[in-house]
Amino acid sequence: MRAVRLHDYHQEPVVEEVPDPHVSGPLDVVVRIGGAGVCRTDLHVMEGQWADAMGPTLPYTLGHENAGWVEEVGSAVTNVAVGDTVILHPTPTCGLCRACRAGQDMHCVASSFPGLDTDGGMADYLLTSARACVKLDPSVQPQDVAALADAGITAYHAVRKAVPLLHPGTTAVVVGAGGLGHIGIQCLLALTATEVVVVDPNPAALELASELGAHHTLLADEHVVGAVQDLTGGEGADVVLDFVAEQGAEATSWEMTRPGGSDYVIGYGGTLSIPTLDVISTERNVVGNIVGTYNELAELMVLARRGLVTLHTRSYPLDDAVQALRDLDAGGVRGRAILVP
Repeated sequence: MRAVRLHDYHQEPVVEEVPDPHVSGPLDVVVRIGGAGVCRTDLHVMEGQWADAMGPTLPYTLGHENAGWVEEVGSAVTNVAVGDTVILHPTPTCGLCRACRAGQDMHCVASSFPGLDTDGGMADYLLTSARACVKLDPSVQPQDVAALADAGITAYHAVRKAVPLLHPGTTAVVVGAGGLGHIGIQCLLALTATEVVVVDPNPAALELASELGAHHTLLADEHVVGAVQDLTGGEGADVVLDFVAEQGAEATSWEMTRPGGSDYVIGYGGTLSIPTLDVISTERNVVGNIVGTYNELAELMVLARRGLVTLHTRSYPLDDAVQALRDLDAGGVRGRAILVP
């Protein structure tokens, strides 16, 4: 089969032939990939930012946002069958550790992360686990939902955590209306009655945010903190969802929060430096977010089925994976890039 393989850091991957995967364990599932999302994390992986944390053996296959059709199942698999349409939770889990038992399966002590520490789904086929498979309606096209497997669940997870803080009359600021942010906007509108303000340096991204229903859009410039304060009577936002968190956005997001507010950090790459006096004197919170749970992915797919969350995508053939990564890096992708084998 074809696969997008990273041979060394700080180099582009290559599309090459590798052996097809096959089941070997009782809960193994092989999925024929119908869509694989291209994520900014893939760029960070190529830069080596995840090397120490994940320790993959190079070369390996990229791709952690995957959907497709079940091709082969292990002897103990009962939740899906050959031919079923599925979207895959990005971290196959054990189901037995304390985190899994508590419904916090993204913190499973024995999980893997295909595309980051093992072979991922930018390929014709992916070996995964029955515990990662969310069964979809047969009418769903995998390429239309693949990016919900990570970008979608990550955005939904952060918004769902913030829901108790976002009663009517509150304000939520979304920083970054790209691949994750445009999903976060829709999740806020579907789950809350908060006023949604979107901040982005790209006018095209702000246009998309308006099309999705954002109440206000602001250009990310040196005046944006003041603009948020103007919209909130000088208070600042109750919740900021920072889908960028690098190149200065991490500092600006903190400055946008009101006293008693919460700064949800979802993007990464920067460094958040806050005087501790500022934290205690204003009782503001910084909340970390990583991926989401299996149940949250299932909930998100309900919103998608109802048309409340849709992906704005640009499709590429699998053989054009390198070009898709280049386009993403250059800011040329509106919404999400999807590889279609």
